[in-house]
Amino acid sequence: MSALPTWLHASLLSITCFLMTLGFYYMSKWLYRRHPSILVMPLLLAPLLIVAVVVGFKIPYQDYMAQSYWLLWLLGPATVAFAIPVYDNRALIRRHWLSLSIGVTVSVLVAITSTVVLARVFELSELLQRSLAMRSITTPFAVEATKAIGGQSDLTALFVVLTGVIGMAIGESILTVIAIRSRLGRGASLGASAHGAGTAKAYQIGHEEGVVSSVVMMIAGMVTVLLAPVLGQLLW
Repeated sequence: MSALPTWLHASLLSITCFLMTLGFYYMSKWLYRRHPSILVMPLLLAPLLIVAVVVGFKIPYQDYMAQSYWLLWLLGPATVAFAIPVYDNRALIRRHWLSLSIGVTVSVLVAITSTVVLARVFELSELLQRSLAMRSITTPFAVEATKAIGGQSDLTALFVVLTGVIGMAIGESILTVIAIRSRLGRGASLGASAHGAGTAKAYQIGHEEGVVSSVVMMIAGMVTVLLAPVLGQLLW
């Protein structure tokens, strides 16, 4: 009987954490629709609020994840669902298949290699190197690719968020400075470097930029997952 209060407390805590996660996300999404500022974008605000509550109330990570793991499980169906917009935009892919194929492959290799090189320059641990390597693709693909190279997926998810926020904040300015005016080029650059957040920014710039960005983001994710085991062997 003495174990019942402990079990009940743990269950209530984990369910509360799950509801809190959903609540913070939808609240930040509501705020972002009304005040489209980078400070309240769901990708940034929701994790910050969750971390503040978890750290402030000293909630153990295991208790937080006890029910919230369903959200991680949904990354699987989300990954499969990425095939839908690729199919919807198949005409665009057929029209620009060569430039998209070369561009995406080069961007994936450059992003991963440059990240690992910089991580070694700053003498980061091998675990951090492996966890950082896949930061430039969207979370469902990044998590799977990180597992394939022996990184820590929780860290990768954090690095993906930071990459997306930074890309959304300064990506358009960088494209302007380096004089990329092509809609295809601007959309592809944002999708390849800043995944979902970059795609949201691309749609703000224009519909064609957004479509190209979403297609490139998904192709980059798939290419990275396929190349990850090989790159893991070559880089470590």
